Amino acid sequence: MLTGSYDGFLVAASFLVAALASFTALMMAARAARAVGNAAAWTWRIGGGSAMGLGIWSMHFIGMLAFSLPIPLGYELLLTLASLTVAVGSSVFALWLVSLPTLPHARLVGGALLMGSGIASMHYIGMAALNMQPDIDWHHGWVTLSLLIAFAACWCALFIAFRLRSHSGRTVLGLGAACLLGAGIGGVHYAGMAAARFPAGSVCGALGANHLPASSLAVLVGAVTVQILGLALGLAWMEQRLETHRLRMRNDDLSNSLDDAQAELTRAALHDPLTHLPNRRLLQKRIEQALLLTGQTARRFALMFVDLDGFKQVNDVYGHHTGDALLVAVSERFRALLGPDDLLARLGGDEFVLVVRVDDVASITALAQRMQAATGFILVEGHPLDVTASIGIALCPDHASSERQLMACADAAMYQAKAAGRNRHVIYEEGMGGGGGHQLALLAELREAIRLGQWVLHYQPKVDVARQRVSGAEALVRWNHPQRGLVPPDQFIPLAERSGLIGELGRWALDEACRQLQAWHRQGHTDWSMSVNLSALQFSAPRLEHEVTHALARHGLPAHKLVLEITESALMQDTAATAALLKALSTLGVGISIDDFGTGYSSLVYLKRLPATELKIDHAFIRDLPGSRDDRLIIASIVALGQAMGMHIVAEGVETPAQRDCLQELGVDYLQGYLLGRPVDAARFEQLHAWPEARIAG
Repeated sequence: MLTGSYDGFLVAASFLVAALASFTALMMAARAARAVGNAAAWTWRIGGGSAMGLGIWSMHFIGMLAFSLPIPLGYELLLTLASLTVAVGSSVFALWLVSLPTLPHARLVGGALLMGSGIASMHYIGMAALNMQPDIDWHHGWVTLSLLIAFAACWCALFIAFRLRSHSGRTVLGLGAACLLGAGIGGVHYAGMAAARFPAGSVCGALGANHLPASSLAVLVGAVTVQILGLALGLAWMEQRLETHRLRMRNDDLSNSLDDAQAELTRAALHDPLTHLPNRRLLQKRIEQALLLTGQTARRFALMFVDLDGFKQVNDVYGHHTGDALLVAVSERFRALLGPDDLLARLGGDEFVLVVRVDDVASITALAQRMQAATGFILVEGHPLDVTASIGIALCPDHASSERQLMACADAAMYQAKAAGRNRHVIYEEGMGGGGGHQLALLAELREAIRLGQWVLHYQPKVDVARQRVSGAEALVRWNHPQRGLVPPDQFIPLAERSGLIGELGRWALDEACRQLQAWHRQGHTDWSMSVNLSALQFSAPRLEHEVTHALARHGLPAHKLVLEITESALMQDTAATAALLKALSTLGVGISIDDFGTGYSSLVYLKRLPATELKIDHAFIRDLPGSRDDRLIIASIVALGQAMGMHIVAEGVETPAQRDCLQELGVDYLQGYLLGRPVDAARFEQLHAWPEARIAG
């Protein structure tokens, strides 16, 4: 037998070429899988398959050049080219296979068999190109081992290439996989070489007219190797650049999304969601700007406070939806009367405020008359409505020179217009007390109500969307007036805040809500929680943390079952103090809910610092669902931001099944509203909602 020897340097070079060829193929397989269009995909498949086939072929012949016998060697040209064709064809097939959408196990095994047969055929055709005489004596054990290695290497190659498609930017991962595959391909070659036995006296029959000398083969293989090396390095560089670009684009998209969300929330925070007029916050800024201009130019302006007469009756008779449509119609009529520099804002309910330039008192009086005429008869949703407006007017600097004083004067004049019979306008005069008589009487009754214990809590259910059942309640204060019956909070809470009575009222509500929740827990509803509203003054009180701790301890209530609701505007007043207080409450385990979210002015930078557990979307964004595209976008943004910060999302004001379905689709966690239950006393709440699933209150 002829004994051969190996050049260690060329052996190492053969493994390096195999690894580079594998890396090139893996990168191109990923590009083929991501290519758009069949033509582009096949371009990457053929290009990658050719590169891999050339690499495998080069690796084989580098290994052949590394092997030397004590006789001269040459290679038949046709068989050498045939081996190259088989290598390229097998590689193109492999890239086509891994670029398919799926790769089930049966297809993977079949593909590994076909590709492995191709690589093994390439090797043995290349060996046949020596045309040894007598024929090579093959050791069947080593041949079988080379075939098994070929199958195993191809199975790994296909599996890794298919899995690596989604990690195309991970160059390091690709290099590791390429080294593994290169070792497998090299193993096929050297196992096949170990199977070859060259009898003594053998000669190379390929040495002839059409032979390919070893020196020429070395040049060809060297050129192909350089090409593969350049292609592999180029692909690695391109993938790195693509990944960097992809990360930059992703960061830019995220930044733009946050900017858009911030802009949308800012716009929503400064405008009334129903009429799209400026709200109280923007009105305050515009009045301050007008005051500054007045101080610089001695220019006068008027502030007009408008209240619709009989609006409550419209809501009671025709429903809130008709009342909302009426407000939109009135706001459009008012807007049509104003100049480009005038401002119309909605404070809430049926109250509007105008800031207009004053030429003389007669022009303001004429504008007020036109506004009163603009109300009159209005056809809303098929209902003929005859509404009027009471208007109070304050002039700057004639009557006041600050935003607060101007609002107070205009409000007082409006009360005078109401007292004088409504549907009229009144210019402020000294001595008007802002409806003082009525306010003083109401304040006296309010103090008496606290002394006599006329307060009650009503509870509105909070429904868990995922479980489709009641998860707790929101406690709402009601004044059980002996003559007026149940007085809603919007009629007495502002007065309680101005008079300082809100602290005592808030402590009572917190304690009573905890007592009731503990009673429900004893009845077996241990999964229920309780939400309690805090006013801005309560939230800024120095003893709030102590009051919450005392209420929880007194009634033996788990802290995480209590949720404190604070309005968004109250949170934004002093963010440093707010964050400190919320952190202290959060340490107790109490849940923190940001109420009326989207109607204040939240900075996302501040929001992420607040340890809130819940965002509560204001009902103004729910009203026009599912038809309002803008409201859907706003709610989707709030849901995405809140859930990204680990908060639950609550939607209030749900009144129709369509609204409920839309909110569930948008990913809201909890729902509240008349559809799911109106605020009722504790006994009625138990009757309606102490069941496995949520019920709609009648």
